[in-house]
Amino acid sequence: MATAKSTTPTPSDSTSNRVIIFDTTLRDGEQSPGCSMNMEEKIRVAEQLDRMGVDIIEAGFPIASNGDFEAVREVARVVKNATVCGLARAGRRDIDRVAEALQTRAGRKRIHTFISTSPLHMKHKLRMEPEQVYQAVIDSVSYARNLVDDVEWSCEDGSRSEHDFLCRTVEAAIRAGAGTINIPDTVGYAEPEEFAALIRMLFNRVPNIDKAIISVHCHNDLGLAVANSLAAIGAGARQVECTINGIGERAGNAALEEIVMALRTRRDLFACDTGIQTEQIMRASRLVSSITGFNVQPNKAIVGANAFAHESGIHQDGMLKHAGTYEIMRPESVGLVRSTLVMGKHSGRHAFKSKLKELGYELADQALDDAFQRFKDLADRKKDVFDEDLIALVDDEIGSEGDRVRFVSLQITCGSEGPQTAVLRLSVDGEERSTTAHGNGPVDATFNAIKELFPHTARLRLYQVHAVTEGTDAQAEVTVRLEENGRSVNGLGAHPDTLVASARAYVNALNRLLVKRERSAPAAMSA
Repeated sequence: MATAKSTTPTPSDSTSNRVIIFDTTLRDGEQSPGCSMNMEEKIRVAEQLDRMGVDIIEAGFPIASNGDFEAVREVARVVKNATVCGLARAGRRDIDRVAEALQTRAGRKRIHTFISTSPLHMKHKLRMEPEQVYQAVIDSVSYARNLVDDVEWSCEDGSRSEHDFLCRTVEAAIRAGAGTINIPDTVGYAEPEEFAALIRMLFNRVPNIDKAIISVHCHNDLGLAVANSLAAIGAGARQVECTINGIGERAGNAALEEIVMALRTRRDLFACDTGIQTEQIMRASRLVSSITGFNVQPNKAIVGANAFAHESGIHQDGMLKHAGTYEIMRPESVGLVRSTLVMGKHSGRHAFKSKLKELGYELADQALDDAFQRFKDLADRKKDVFDEDLIALVDDEIGSEGDRVRFVSLQITCGSEGPQTAVLRLSVDGEERSTTAHGNGPVDATFNAIKELFPHTARLRLYQVHAVTEGTDAQAEVTVRLEENGRSVNGLGAHPDTLVASARAYVNALNRLLVKRERSAPAAMSA
């Protein structure tokens, strides 16, 4: 048995006022199609989650690939405060792989093991009898508990499981050593009253339920993930599994920011709170959005561009008289602050560095010099440089060190008469190359030029443009998704010229694809 003193949160009943936030952005969130992150990106997200006070970070599924294993191991090494967790199916090979990945962890670590318990999953997915599943629960939890002090067990498809069998497996998992029991709504099937009743049923029927923390993991297939999670908290659950911006499989997961701010805003109703530093929420949202290329919809709760915007005359009049008339949260509470340091073409390096620190960025000297030069170029072209401009600029710059392909310059000839022509210059493995290419429009011509300078077989799966701020001089932020042999990557580019941003995004995606080509990653086993 592991001998280190356990620092796992103690089991709690429905009267506890502390809700544990278990973030699975790096595991379930990354399973969104086109949402995969490389090692450096996972570390950046993990560090931000740690900074904002997330209790548990599920860093990946180590058995899935060497890349996932290495990511969990590195996150476990660098995260300072949060518990780091890895996912495993109910088999010793999976569990051993998690334990190995977590060996670098000096602080709190958790093995999260799961098996399906619904009749549908047991019959068609597992092809196991209920008694075999029951025994697998005991065996897997007992084995994991001999490797680490902190074990979580999940009953996959729990919301569609038969109550008698669910109670038996939950009781067995706790008896075998699981300190946290997670009840997932795996396919987003439940509705709030039903899901709350399920949690209450477990509290009423499982005799040793007081020896574990009850967790929930809700998917958003019917748009009810947050509502179901909050209903479960009302019924006594004290851990919630969620992701930044609600990203995840299919329609996504419960959004961390919505759950946290609902608990904070409605303390009168829930009498619960979290340890999240809510002022870090916008930074986390923007970071995940920029890395994954999944833009946040304008009307998204908490972090959408319109979440604190008021256009209606009646609303504006009310806001001028008292902010509380139409705002139930202060923008500052989620990290939206009005800048007192205005950035422009006369701003110096020190002011630029201070502004980046305020926005959550601390760059090494060379990276800071490169970013500052791009800022000065931007300020020469753009009258007002907003915080969003700086975020886009720095996110575009970060991670380019070591890239084999680098953007140098682009000239475009286009218009209604045609032909559309791109004159492109790239640096490939340190050697500058140039070409002139034609296409069906300037973007097509640009991408054709990239293919001529660096031939490849990747197919373009997504091309997306949005303006970072308002105005005709706004920076464009472009997302490009490339796919090759089942590998899918996103690239991001930002620039006041949309075509330059497009070229930078394509080159960024191409570099990420090259990294994936070189990385040895065996196919993930079916989970």
